[in-house]
Amino acid sequence: MELVTSLPADTPLSEVAARVRRIEDLGFDTVHISETVRDPFSVCTLAAEHTTTLTIRTSMIVAFPRSPMLTACAAWDLARFSGGRFQLGIASQVRGNIVGRYSTGWTNPVAQLADYAASLRAIFAAFQDGTRLDHHGSHYDFTRLQPYFNPGPLDVPAPTLWMGGVNRRMCELAGATADGFVAHPTGSHPVSLKDHVLPALRTGAEQSARTDGGPRIIVVPKAITGRDEAAVTAARETLRPELAFLYSTPAYRGTLDRLDLPDIADRLTQSAQSGNWSALPQILTDKILKTLVPQAPYPDLPPLLNSWYAHTCHGISLDVPPTPADDPAFHTMLTTLRAIPPP
Repeated sequence: MELVTSLPADTPLSEVAARVRRIEDLGFDTVHISETVRDPFSVCTLAAEHTTTLTIRTSMIVAFPRSPMLTACAAWDLARFSGGRFQLGIASQVRGNIVGRYSTGWTNPVAQLADYAASLRAIFAAFQDGTRLDHHGSHYDFTRLQPYFNPGPLDVPAPTLWMGGVNRRMCELAGATADGFVAHPTGSHPVSLKDHVLPALRTGAEQSARTDGGPRIIVVPKAITGRDEAAVTAARETLRPELAFLYSTPAYRGTLDRLDLPDIADRLTQSAQSGNWSALPQILTDKILKTLVPQAPYPDLPPLLNSWYAHTCHGISLDVPPTPADDPAFHTMLTTLRAIPPP
């Protein structure tokens, strides 16, 4: 089982080195680098420089504001610099951010992301093999790459392409084209995986006649854990507002509906729409949280996650413990988690 964590999005550049070294020392295989308040490629460069074994994966860069050529050049550099440890996750984001925050057009995001991925693969092939760049898609055309602008072949693995997704069409696209898929936290519950995500990934893989079994799957269960029950209780209160905010988004209510909690989804959405943000955490009671996310002290978390995810996914993402004093116990737990069987 691949063990993954996310670098906190607000990590200052001056603290990236220390944090990724700690992540590597804890025994994680992969660190996810998001795009919120930092340029992800800058963070990835620092992460690559200050680690030796850790896989560095963007999860996810916002694709559409960038030309695929710009993304390809950055990913190629990071693959070379990291010795092949870099993986490229791309996503569409939502229309409000693409149009309002980035001032970028929004037209058929599923088709555009599919063409974005195809463009990247065509550009990577031209970089590696020197073949003529001649891509014509629904949103992008690439026909020019003079030798002066070609960075040349890699002697390490080229970046694999990863996607995320919530709605069915995006999940099907990932099943058809991506090397890997990172499930959204609100889509990582076993019920949503079984009823929605995995069938969509399989449909996409079948429609594209894949023979490799489809993308690797990473789940992000937002597990609540700690060294003892008191720590679990404290962690629960820390996570409650974040989960309430996530599930207040109408697009992310699917798991609540599948768990027969539509009234909770309605109350969260209504509170958010009325601007009553302080009421959101109170709606997610302890009983509901226990249904939504796995919760247990370190020694008891591996069997719980095994019961949720055995033979279902290839990797699990967990947060780093809040205090380094917990690192030895957390490291022991990760070692046990590695034995959870993948599909």
